[in-house]
Amino acid sequence: MEPRLNFFQNAVVGQSIKHMIATNKVIAESGLSPVTRELAVLRASQINGCAGCIDMHTKDAEAAGESSVRLHLVAAWREATVFTDAERAALELSEEMTRIADAATGVSDEVWQNAAKHFEENELGALVMSIALINAFNRMNVATRQPAGNYQPGQYAH
Repeated sequence: MEPRLNFFQNAVVGQSIKHMIATNKVIAESGLSPVTRELAVLRASQINGCAGCIDMHTKDAEAAGESSVRLHLVAAWREATVFTDAERAALELSEEMTRIADAATGVSDEVWQNAAKHFEENELGALVMSIALINAFNRMNVATRQPAGNYQPGQYAH
């Protein structure tokens, strides 16, 4: 599959992506668990059908020690018993933020309050930024048909 646009040969996209990737440094310093972040962004990427981001975040999570069982169960997290209450809150927030147009209220008060119960303010801010950022990357990748499968863990490390 050939991408419609080469991100790193396009001056506008290439420069913009550098800034988007730099955002991850702020997120990493927030105190949010890297595992929780990877689970949340993986779930958004699954919903959006972004093969590149699924490839990247699955491999990065594995490299960080995440188990294949948990990664395989992210798509069906509600029925799985392997996630903590905080991780479940992050996954639910990720789903509602990703499917924001599906509800008249966007993210429900119940989902927000549940997430706020499990995360300190900076962690919650990092979670929101991570989900917003991955949705932007998902839309860019899907729209331009970016291929997946060749990502190496840490390839785009901040």
